[in-house]
Amino acid sequence: MRYAIFVTGPAGAGKSTFCTSFATHLQVSRRTAHIYEPAIDIRELVTLEDIMTEMGMGPNGGLVYCFEYLLENIDWLEEELGGYDDDYLIIDCPGQIELYTHHPFLPSLARALERMGIRTCAVYLLESQFMEDRYKFFSGVLSAMSAMVNLEVPWINIMSKMDLVSPSLSSDTSQPRNGRRAHRDIARYLDPDPLLLANARDGHDKIAERENSRFHELNRAIVQLIEDHPLVSFLPLDLTSTDSLERVVSQIDFTIQYGEGEEPKEPRDLDEGDFGDME
Repeated sequence: MRYAIFVTGPAGAGKSTFCTSFATHLQVSRRTAHIYEPAIDIRELVTLEDIMTEMGMGPNGGLVYCFEYLLENIDWLEEELGGYDDDYLIIDCPGQIELYTHHPFLPSLARALERMGIRTCAVYLLESQFMEDRYKFFSGVLSAMSAMVNLEVPWINIMSKMDLVSPSLSSDTSQPRNGRRAHRDIARYLDPDPLLLANARDGHDKIAERENSRFHELNRAIVQLIEDHPLVSFLPLDLTSTDSLERVVSQIDFTIQYGEGEEPKEPRDLDEGDFGDME
């Protein structure tokens, strides 16, 4: 059985860093994973730079064209994948979230992989910085929900960069470039609590809601949607912690049903060469 995982999420969420750490963790665990250097590079089929130059497209339109071209030439991908058996394929997706939320490309690719006998799942990374602004956070929740509904594959949402969250803010000058994040109500964000959006917590919010009643009604509608369809929750990920990464990998294995239904491998027969170091 072969396995594939789509690593999705907005730009800057840490997808490529997660892919590298994930592949390294699998290799240390004596499992076969492929990503860097890319085992399969779509640029051998089509490149964004060529499309932008030859067809006068921008980067977003060029990416859409590249995905369409890949789907039209899915035989190329199937041939490239032919040499990988019992392997974990990690697919590092672009940061343009519209490719996951409403375009049909990734769902079509997922179905094509399943026809090849490859069991697929997806993860969606949202960085911890989103927890600083509850409105921004819930826009991320809705994006994750939209991508889940669009792809229709087993799914895990991950709150990345949790190493930047601390119990309290400090004046330490060695902090990361974007600063550390305050450790507040994290459980209400990992399992999104719609009341964070429904309840104004300070006077400024109450004034804004009185002046923008239509937006307040929109917020209430969003709250109702999340309450009616509680699809999104997040696993915290701190890549500086081996235990944190192991928990995420274990959840991915469970979601993708890694190893289930496989026949036990026969042990290799011993021969005289195996005892050479005992003579």
